[in-house]
Amino acid sequence: MYGEDKCYISFSGGKDSSVLSYLVDLAIPGNKIPRIYANTGIELNAVRDFVLELQKNDPRIEIIKPSVNVKAALERDGYPFKSKEHSMYVDIYQRNGMCKTVDRYLNPEENRKTFGCPDILKYQFTPEFKLKCSKKCCYNMKEKPMEDYARRSDRPICFIGILGDEKGGRNNAKCFVDAAFGKHFQPLTACDSQWEEYFIKHENIKLCKLYYPPYNFKRTGCKGCPYNIDLQQTLDTLGQFFPNERKQCELIWEPVYKEYRRLGYRLKRKGQIKGQINLFDCAI
Repeated sequence: MYGEDKCYISFSGGKDSSVLSYLVDLAIPGNKIPRIYANTGIELNAVRDFVLELQKNDPRIEIIKPSVNVKAALERDGYPFKSKEHSMYVDIYQRNGMCKTVDRYLNPEENRKTFGCPDILKYQFTPEFKLKCSKKCCYNMKEKPMEDYARRSDRPICFIGILGDEKGGRNNAKCFVDAAFGKHFQPLTACDSQWEEYFIKHENIKLCKLYYPPYNFKRTGCKGCPYNIDLQQTLDTLGQFFPNERKQCELIWEPVYKEYRRLGYRLKRKGQIKGQINLFDCAI
């Protein structure tokens, strides 16, 4: 029913998608499955350059772009804050007011407290909190362009690199799922990060330079994304090696960063001494 001509790989240029692409080549030698990279305009420059360099020798790599500017999309639909789940609940509250769905997030059952709203962020479910939030940024900048590509090319099967030990919204990801358009095949859900590191070394898979010293990124993705649990460390690294990109992060995510710093959540408060720990440094 589905052949090679009905598939494509969501290729971010990061570690997981690089491993996935390599595995597909091992499983299907000589395949011509497209590797689709969404150049959102807020990808880390080193990752973008890595993909462009690969493209010179691999015609399967295709580059697409979103139809909307990130700043315009954020102002229209809302900013990401903490996580996709949290942003979704704030969005629901801001559109519909308090409802059962939001109440369950604010007051979860005992066995669901880990997934409830942190106390420090409950103020966002009040009329006084004015920053518009939603989880639509990822959809606008990456998922929708991928869906549009899939429709245009009649390729309903998307290969995605999601590991089995992912956290957050990717926790408990399944190998094969129905999506908004077509289906997602996620074979790396059978693997964990420890196996991935072994496989990269064993097969000598070339990654973007950001994964190596002196940068030592654990993950890549959109520059300065507020969902990044290690956001302060990422910004510090960008400031040291890529100061212009560091400045770009401040421009894109300014209202979110302002709130993070006010709270001392994920970003240091202004005036906080480097290395000083506060109560909320471990809150995610």
